[in-house]
Amino acid sequence: MPGSVYKVIELVGTSTESWEEAARSALKAAAESLEDLRIAEVVTSDVRLEGNEIVEFRVKMKVSFKYHSELTD
Repeated sequence: MPGSVYKVIELVGTSTESWEEAARSALKAAAESLEDLRIAEVVTSDVRLEGNEIVEFRVKMKVSFKYHSELTD
């Protein structure tokens, strides 16, 4: 029995509220077009500043989802 295969992509989520909301934003958008999301790993998190104030939280993530072959036997 063959094992499963997964594809990994990188996403950047943003939020004016928090890093957690930035991660949720990226995963919500991914879930709208991808199936079988499996693992999300935060690679980096940072903030964007304006006038010495935080205006945006950003999270770069690696997200994996199950690969489904489109080939039929």
